[in-house]
Amino acid sequence: MFTRFLSGRETCFDAVCRSGETAACWQAAGLSVMKRQAKKVLEEEAVLCCCEYMNRHGQRSHVAACCCDCEDLDDACDRFLKREPQKPESLSQVAAVVTDRIRVPWLWGGARKVDLSIIPPLLLLPALLHLAALHFLIGMVVLTALPGLVLWYYYFTHRKKGQTLFFLSLALFSLAYMYYLFITEVFPHGDVGLLQLALVSVGVVLTLLALFHTKRDPGILRPNEESVHSKVAYYSSPTGRNPSLSGGRQDVTMTVANRAGVSEHAEEEMKESNRKNWCQACRMVRPPRAGHCRICGVCVLRLDHHCVWINSCVGQANHRSFLLTLVLFLLTSLYGISLVLQSVCPRQNLLFALLYCPGVYNQYSTALCFTCAWYSSIVTGGLLHLLAIQLINVSYNVTEREARIALREKTARSAYWGLVVNTGAYSRGFRGNWSEFMSMGDKVIPPSPTDLV
Repeated sequence: MFTRFLSGRETCFDAVCRSGETAACWQAAGLSVMKRQAKKVLEEEAVLCCCEYMNRHGQRSHVAACCCDCEDLDDACDRFLKREPQKPESLSQVAAVVTDRIRVPWLWGGARKVDLSIIPPLLLLPALLHLAALHFLIGMVVLTALPGLVLWYYYFTHRKKGQTLFFLSLALFSLAYMYYLFITEVFPHGDVGLLQLALVSVGVVLTLLALFHTKRDPGILRPNEESVHSKVAYYSSPTGRNPSLSGGRQDVTMTVANRAGVSEHAEEEMKESNRKNWCQACRMVRPPRAGHCRICGVCVLRLDHHCVWINSCVGQANHRSFLLTLVLFLLTSLYGISLVLQSVCPRQNLLFALLYCPGVYNQYSTALCFTCAWYSSIVTGGLLHLLAIQLINVSYNVTEREARIALREKTARSAYWGLVVNTGAYSRGFRGNWSEFMSMGDKVIPPSPTDLV
């Protein structure tokens, strides 16, 4: 029976049994069975149903128990009723509990946590737009306050250097809600044909596809990266010279073949460059022009900036798709705004319809469409400014991160109220800069950390 339990294989249990120690044999077999049963129980417990999840304390919980056993909330309410001062950490603990318990059922891996920052745009945007459509004075107040609130929240979260889905949620919901109103309010009036509706629909779909591609990978640096060389030109300024005057065209391309034949002086310069590019957070040597994003917590090749509207960094791997997303959105938005204004203000010139459209507030439907056209125009104006800065930076072969650092250190020339920032370190001329931008690869061979030794 014992031999059948062990499937006839040679084990330590067989050896013990053959030596006549029957009690020890059965004891060892019992321990083995208990371990297998315990492992099976753990595996069964690890499988969560669609409504179960592991809370922040590592305990199994259920979405139906979201209002049960909240000691932090009970303590805060008890202190409030007794008029006692709250603990300094009470609000943060209650917020952490609420954030952890708001979840949606999911078929795989249990209930998923919901980021609360995505909820305000879903509630506030429709409410404010419908409120602004009641009267043109209310519309002026709402459309003036809304960008101010968004900018305030941006600077508030930017100081904390934390990730938030608020801006991505606002961007996606704005696009979806404007498209929904276009179909339900503008198209039924008969002023927009099927071809025009198809063009707007294609623009929305292409914008979403480009955004999805942009969010895939900005070019994150990892210690064991594949040996794929980038086509981006990496230069370092010659020692003792101003890079803005010299152009800084000392090639420091990091390949094994080039490094084998360099002089000892160049090797020392390379080691010194590696020490300067050492990232304490990621514990690796960054290639030139790479940067560490404190919001995402990773190093990114040719880091341009962290864009809150896509909740991702813009780097070497997704910079072109980021520009494509901007262009597609702007074209779709401008075309949609023109169609809406032609529908609600047919007798006015498109250039002046936003400023003067008599009788547009006589009907709530036309007033709502007019208000949404104004909202879309404000968003489009902001993104046009962003696109202009991006195009200028690419023309001068400078990233937004490099421009900020150069302005802070006063090593760059700026013009046109800071729109044009020229460091001169990487510029190869207008055609050369755009050729490099359009042909740059997704990866680069990072220097070996052993160079620090």
